[in-house]
Amino acid sequence: MIRDITIGQYYQTNSVIHSLDPRVKLMGTLIFIISLFLGMNILVYIVATLALAGLIIASKVPFKFIVRGLKAILILILISAAFNLFLTPGTVIFKVWKITITDRGLKTAIFMVIRLVYLIMGSSLMTLTTTPNNLTDGLEKGLSFLKYIKVPVHEIAMMMSIALRFIPILIDETDKIMRAQQARGADFETGNFIKRAKAMVPILVPLFISAFRRADDLAMAMEARCYHGSNGRTKMKPLKYSKKDYLAYLILILYLGICISLNIIF
Repeated sequence: MIRDITIGQYYQTNSVIHSLDPRVKLMGTLIFIISLFLGMNILVYIVATLALAGLIIASKVPFKFIVRGLKAILILILISAAFNLFLTPGTVIFKVWKITITDRGLKTAIFMVIRLVYLIMGSSLMTLTTTPNNLTDGLEKGLSFLKYIKVPVHEIAMMMSIALRFIPILIDETDKIMRAQQARGADFETGNFIKRAKAMVPILVPLFISAFRRADDLAMAMEARCYHGSNGRTKMKPLKYSKKDYLAYLILILYLGICISLNIIF
């Protein structure tokens, strides 16, 4: 389960999506999320499905690698589906004892599951095709206009970059701790949900200690290198748009226009 978390990891390969400017991918992810929340229109979701499938093929990232990240939120998906399925009012289509399923609840549950799955897949695709450094630079450059209202854009981007870098590190650390505990006789697989949750408690203490130690080492390293924020700092590889980036923006605008039009007309 720990190894199934794909958000924050980078899959290195040579593809069109990998070579795009990180600002384009950030904007594309935002537009994709907006399209999913336009409404419960099946035509919009068909277009979103085709767009996501095309991006996955163009990225050359194995589909099973992207889908693997869904295992980590399977419980969240099931809980969201259950709440929408059984607690949404509407025309009753099935009823057993106090369990009632309505037509509106069934429709909402289906669209909610699809929405959550596509959100995770789209977000994972962005991080899998963008290095943490490029993602930080793209975020800082894209939000640079907020500096005029005294928003610490560089510091925010730096914190997000560190957080993304720490995700795979903490995953590896958790896996090592779990293997060490299992070698000492710990059991994380058997028993009910509460028993397995209690079995995870011995992992949290060493994991927090390791995380705080790494954070302290990182802070000392940044101070030793005289890091003082964004003032006077330059970029080794400044971001510049190319023709394919402008073409990608045009495709994104066209995609959003199609989704909005379908939602309004149908």
